[in-house]
Amino acid sequence: MTFALEFPPISHLVEWTDIAADGSVFAINKIVLLYLLATVLTLLLFWLGGRRRELVPTGAQNVAEASLDFIDNGIILQTIGPEGLHKRWVQPFLTSIFFFVLFTNITEVVPFIQMPANARMAMPATLALLVWLLFNGVGVMNQGLGGYLKSSLFPPGVPKALYLLVTPIEFVSTFLVRPFSLAVRLFANMLAGHILLVTFAVLSAALWVGQWYAAFLPLPALMLVFLTGFEILVAFLQAYIFTILAAVYIGGAMHPEH
Repeated sequence: MTFALEFPPISHLVEWTDIAADGSVFAINKIVLLYLLATVLTLLLFWLGGRRRELVPTGAQNVAEASLDFIDNGIILQTIGPEGLHKRWVQPFLTSIFFFVLFTNITEVVPFIQMPANARMAMPATLALLVWLLFNGVGVMNQGLGGYLKSSLFPPGVPKALYLLVTPIEFVSTFLVRPFSLAVRLFANMLAGHILLVTFAVLSAALWVGQWYAAFLPLPALMLVFLTGFEILVAFLQAYIFTILAAVYIGGAMHPEH
């Protein structure tokens, strides 16, 4: 047997065949199923956690309460402040975003799935657009349209002559770069990790032969194990980064600089 290294085409890495291919734009593929699975898992986690509220939490209740505490103290209080805890929609929104992104990332290392759903641009872009609509809506509701545009485009303390330069930069940064960077950061990190795992998996498979160069098999195999553990960390970090940036943008819209 000869050494045969055939890296799959990129279409095989990120495009999965439709399950219900009827020629419509609503055809269902495995990526859609992963999104549905992440939604169900997120709802199930907190339904099980809140079904029986015991004084000493165990099981799902313990996980749910620890998760909410993490969102409250690690994200909301650090970015929005105590006011964020008094807004009834902030905690559920950020918690849902965190776990949905986490579950759609972690499928990268789940056996027989091994595909991060966020390695497709559609969902990161959709989530980023949702955050964009939300923090702009919060800004308008808290400050009024004129006040929000003024605080966003004309930061205080800047000499008036510099507004000709600063205002266009602030416009691009706030209204264009924020959603774009949110989506691309999540998508690019998950796609890059997926390609790395596939690369070392292909190398390991190619070296699984009865030839002398099979002696090199431990190198890509150990690297594959290391990268699998690393991608679990990346899946969590990307969910955390996406959520905390969303909270930062919402907090900035609630609390304009004076």
